[in-house]
Amino acid sequence: MLSNIKKFAQLPRKEKRLFWEAYWTLGVMRAAILRIPFKNLTRSLQHSPKKGKSVMLNEEQKRTALAIGRAIERAALHTPWESACLAQSLAAQKMLKKRGIPGVFYLGVAKDNEVEEKMKAHAWTECGEMILTGGRGHEAFTVVSVFGWTEK
Repeated sequence: MLSNIKKFAQLPRKEKRLFWEAYWTLGVMRAAILRIPFKNLTRSLQHSPKKGKSVMLNEEQKRTALAIGRAIERAALHTPWESACLAQSLAAQKMLKKRGIPGVFYLGVAKDNEVEEKMKAHAWTECGEMILTGGRGHEAFTVVSVFGWTEK
């Protein structure tokens, strides 16, 4: 734990602020997932059952998006609540949209090979050509819904 505190202390101020914003947003999104119907959580987003269109980002947007993705991944490791892929995707959407950066998040399903007749789900966030959250293993999932947002 002490090494984590030292690592955090060495981060630039901007990264520390993003970490705390991500931490807070993950908590809000986790609470929302538990209390609000999914349809209401995604009401303001553009829904499509097909793969979203990649939007070209400028260099500043790319740097910011990558920093947000890193902050969410870091924060998710340290929350006392579950900060799984859906909470991470919703947090990324909120943080990116706040900064006027367009993107999409995907919901996918796959057959669970460990439990017969069961499915597993996954969510991941894409911004431009970059996968920011939930990228590990996303290829194994069939996309069932895409939720996009544009600049503010």
